[in-house]
Amino acid sequence: MAVEARNAAAGEAVTHSPTQQEPMPGDCLVRRSTFRAGCWLPAEPDALRAWLHDFKTRVDVGGACRHPVVQEFADLIERDPILRLYFTSMIGQVPKASKYRARHLESVEQLLTLMNAILTYVPEFEDSAYVGCPLNAILEWCMGTPAGFAAFRHPTVNAQLRKIIGVWCEYLTSEASLHVFNDSPQGWKSAAAQARVGIGNFVHDPSDPHWGFRSWNDFFTRRFAPGLRPVAAPADDKVIVSPCESTPYRIARDVKRQDDFWIKGQPYSLADMLAGDPGVDDFVGGVVYQAFLSAFNYHRWHSPVSGTILSARTVEGTYFSESESEGEDPIGPNNSQAYLAHVAARAIIHIQADDAVIGHMVVMPVGMGEISSCVIGEGIKPGAHVTKGNELGYFQYGGSTVCCLFRPGAIAAFAMGAIPEPYQAHPPPVRVNALLAVAAD
Repeated sequence: MAVEARNAAAGEAVTHSPTQQEPMPGDCLVRRSTFRAGCWLPAEPDALRAWLHDFKTRVDVGGACRHPVVQEFADLIERDPILRLYFTSMIGQVPKASKYRARHLESVEQLLTLMNAILTYVPEFEDSAYVGCPLNAILEWCMGTPAGFAAFRHPTVNAQLRKIIGVWCEYLTSEASLHVFNDSPQGWKSAAAQARVGIGNFVHDPSDPHWGFRSWNDFFTRRFAPGLRPVAAPADDKVIVSPCESTPYRIARDVKRQDDFWIKGQPYSLADMLAGDPGVDDFVGGVVYQAFLSAFNYHRWHSPVSGTILSARTVEGTYFSESESEGEDPIGPNNSQAYLAHVAARAIIHIQADDAVIGHMVVMPVGMGEISSCVIGEGIKPGAHVTKGNELGYFQYGGSTVCCLFRPGAIAAFAMGAIPEPYQAHPPPVRVNALLAVAAD
């Protein structure tokens, strides 16, 4: 079946399809942005400053005892002179591109106090200035400084951050996190919140005080109501679908086995992305597609193809690192998504597609900031067969991005909706299970 016919069958438009001999066009990516991808933090510095001021006021009044995991972090910083240097310096330094009028943090002690308070904090609804990643909000100033660049790459720091985020995740998975389900202006049952998340599109119980959700994370990983996200061309193995409800970020072609992913432009480096997985050479010269998820939307991943699981694992990594090539800028993490695909906590799922031309491909969900938990589905194990559109796993709270890796020659064309739109501040997402690309014949 020709590309145009498959396009019509899937109900989507596709880009021009180059022949095998014709060189494919170069990278297509979202330009270096000044907005917040996915609405995880407020776009305006003053809005974030107001949230921080309010949060610090609440914490000062609270005076809670320090949790053991935060005390462990405090002891680590105190006894390690290098870490004490990093954390003291990054609070004192000022990001050169900062537009903030007031310093976010005054001391390491204050940082630890705020981190401690996050462990029992649940994100509250705010339509225009939502703070979905509160740890990122607290650390944002520090992340874009020379000392911050070094601190948040340090393995010992990331190991401790993993423990802290794990404790917070336990709270967000408990019934105690349900108190934000109310109809106040900051509650997730308010009319504005219901409209923003489109709760009618998701499985929930309107008669239950908490809509039937058992915790905040249960709400965060809510499922679409049956039939709302049909699989494009389910009987056609040449049609590849979007693994997530996500906005296109980048399409890179002729990707190298190893490259300097930390430099300006953040070229993909396959060996580093796949963290030593065998089969990396299958993708040399191939294509990487990357997209980011929204704070208010769907956070589960689905298989873009029908095929057999070759391997599935999670890789630990960084949590608040950003690329120095983006400069000392608080917006840095927003523009470091390709870099994060190499260093952040992520899941790596290898699939042998039923279609011989697609063959070996990879789905790689990547955590950003707080979202360290990439949870692979119980049945996603080597040898298991998945049908296009089957669920692979989900993110547990925070910002996130996803990559798909394809062999050279596998892709005939991408859907028009999958092409990054560099001059739109808020381009539309590609729906999960919608047409992403068409494989070559």
